[in-house]
Amino acid sequence: MASQSEGVSRSATATLFDLRSVIALLFVVYGAVLTIRGAAFSSPAEIEKAGGFNINLWTGIVMLLVAAFFVTWVLLRPPVVAAPADAGTVDEGAADGGKRLDKA
Repeated sequence: MASQSEGVSRSATATLFDLRSVIALLFVVYGAVLTIRGAAFSSPAEIEKAGGFNINLWTGIVMLLVAAFFVTWVLLRPPVVAAPADAGTVDEGAADGGKRLDKA
């Protein structure tokens, strides 16, 4: 497990609203609908129209696998949220000493 450095935290809210989590949720919903539709409600005429291929079933299964990939990605590489910097601290690496120099 990666250790948390100073000023960096992992938040459950950040993980929940991470774009990968939202995409995974969408793939799960649509994948489940297509898988159920393909497994339970496909007629032989629909399968024949698709060239003998149950397109709803297989597309749903692939979408569920993609969702599993996104969930695994979020779990293995969770989002890291940087803590807000204090107003009194100055970036020591800045050439201007942390002051903004606007040239007009």
